[in-house]
Amino acid sequence: MNTCSRAALAKFAIVTIIAILCGLGLGMGAAETQKATIFDISHRYVAEMPSWESSEGVGQFVWLQQSMKNGSLSNGSLMKLPTHTGTHVDAPGHVFDHYFHAGFDVDTLDLHLLNGPALLLDVPRDQNITAQVMKSLNIPRGVRRVLFRTLNTDRRLMFQKGFDTSYVGFMVDGATWLVENTDIKLVGIDYLSVAAFDHLIPSHLVFLEGREIILVEGLKLDDVPAGIYSLHCLPLRLAGAEGSPIRCILIK
Repeated sequence: MNTCSRAALAKFAIVTIIAILCGLGLGMGAAETQKATIFDISHRYVAEMPSWESSEGVGQFVWLQQSMKNGSLSNGSLMKLPTHTGTHVDAPGHVFDHYFHAGFDVDTLDLHLLNGPALLLDVPRDQNITAQVMKSLNIPRGVRRVLFRTLNTDRRLMFQKGFDTSYVGFMVDGATWLVENTDIKLVGIDYLSVAAFDHLIPSHLVFLEGREIILVEGLKLDDVPAGIYSLHCLPLRLAGAEGSPIRCILIK
């Protein structure tokens, strides 16, 4: 391990200890806590946000069924939305039918993995995430959560209504390298899929086969400095669902 990797791992270990102490109430006091910076890395759900392989976007997904203007005692809306819309999480049953029927839905995902110290980093902007790219990032062992910021953020693809197949994602060799050579158990990315369009299913299969890695997709990573944060992600408890919208924040 080179000097930079050792330094990064040492810094990550310190942040992890601080996060644990804070969780036990032994870390920052109220005054220090108020100074923390919170980055909301979830996209707002709007009709114009992209939808998988659609040029029209998500479209209307909320309807006001009960209206006080029309005499109802309260306003009440109905929401209908695909589970893999906007910022969302994948469960293993998304690409493995036997996991789906075995009940490995979003409600079985490990909340400990979805919450904790995380590394936000920038990847090279001129290619998909291959094994060579993964090697070049020098992510030290011990890092369990990584958010990959790509050209997708620079191009603001999540703010464009039309689905774009040229988005940046993991090639199957990049996914394989991550699984075999790192301790990463949460992979986050800044478009609707962690997998490059041409390697869509193969890369998902590599990531989800062992049921050890959680995929968080469609993250809003613009205007957030690269570095180490406390990540907090909570999916909806949708019984029987292979995906769910998720609210994610980073705390510095």
